[in-house]
Amino acid sequence: MDHITFLVAVVIVTALAFDFTNGFHDTANAMATSIATGALKPRTAVLISGALNIVGAFLSTEVAKTISGGIVDDTLVTPGMIFAGLVGAILWNLMTWLLGLPSSSSHALFGGLIGAVWVGAGQNGVHFDKVVEKVLVPAVASPLVAGVAALLATYFAYRITARAREKSVTKGFRLGQIASASLVSLAHGTNDAQKTMGVITLTLISAGALGHDAGPPVWVIGAAGLAIGLGTYIGGWRIIRTMGKGLTDIQSPQGFAAEAASTTVILTSAHLGFALSTTQVCSGGILGAGLGRRLAEVRWGTAGRMVIAWLVTLPAAALVGGVAASVVKHGGNTGTVIIALVAALVAGSIVIASRRNPVHADNVNETHEVNIRTATPTEVGTAA
Repeated sequence: MDHITFLVAVVIVTALAFDFTNGFHDTANAMATSIATGALKPRTAVLISGALNIVGAFLSTEVAKTISGGIVDDTLVTPGMIFAGLVGAILWNLMTWLLGLPSSSSHALFGGLIGAVWVGAGQNGVHFDKVVEKVLVPAVASPLVAGVAALLATYFAYRITARAREKSVTKGFRLGQIASASLVSLAHGTNDAQKTMGVITLTLISAGALGHDAGPPVWVIGAAGLAIGLGTYIGGWRIIRTMGKGLTDIQSPQGFAAEAASTTVILTSAHLGFALSTTQVCSGGILGAGLGRRLAEVRWGTAGRMVIAWLVTLPAAALVGGVAASVVKHGGNTGTVIIALVAALVAGSIVIASRRNPVHADNVNETHEVNIRTATPTEVGTAA
């Protein structure tokens, strides 16, 4: 513990703060469709999701190792760089949460770290080949795979149950959604909590508290799991509204198909060490489920805004992380304090702005139904 300096402690606390924002930013990934279809009540959904995120954090550490020793050179990284990268990620998470955009917390973290390390240590500090292999390729492939899988699953679900009573079908798939949404929560904890584990482990390595190529200690795993679980329980209601009601008119068979497809992709990728975006995977699954039902409403305007957010996330977070790293690099402890104060001011302003139009468990579905009636969705007639 002699290596745990004040700056290292600040970085660890900041990493857990990012993990908390990751939790409420990504609650929608697991529970948006179950809340939208009525399979689970909103408060029950976020409680289940939060608990399973904590459990999922203990299932694997492959993604954490990708973060701590994969995309950046741990011999060149300093705690100050990591702090700057986390600031970029947190601010981007809060901004997209305010806008109700399901952007990628993972890519915000990667972007913040890449920008900070590039400014602080030069381009040799970033392993761009690993960024392509472990981040960019999965970012393109994973939502497509989840979308196609959900489309096919939805198509067959409606074909198989075509002659069954609608009430029985709805009840059966709602029960199935409880299981499938729970598995998405478990998978989310397995994939996303590991990113914070990896950042804290990287910080401890850079400070000399752990050897190179070390995995996350048990206390790091527990702290990361608890932070993301608490954030999930808070409930990112704005993004839940967008994913549950804003992309397509979700019914129970579609929700089950989307969640099952997303779980399969996320758990497989976590096992392989791919630090993919669970937001992109789940969004792809929801869109695929929408296309899989005949005459389903797919709101391409909302989908387009989400894609733009996906494309902008990594470079935007990298820019903020790079600027923060420059201030920390030249200002030392004073620069770190300045960045922390500015970040706190911006974060506080975003939270205050969010209260002008609050979204919570009681209105997450009801309010948006009015918006849907005034929208002009495109009807997609995929055969079913």
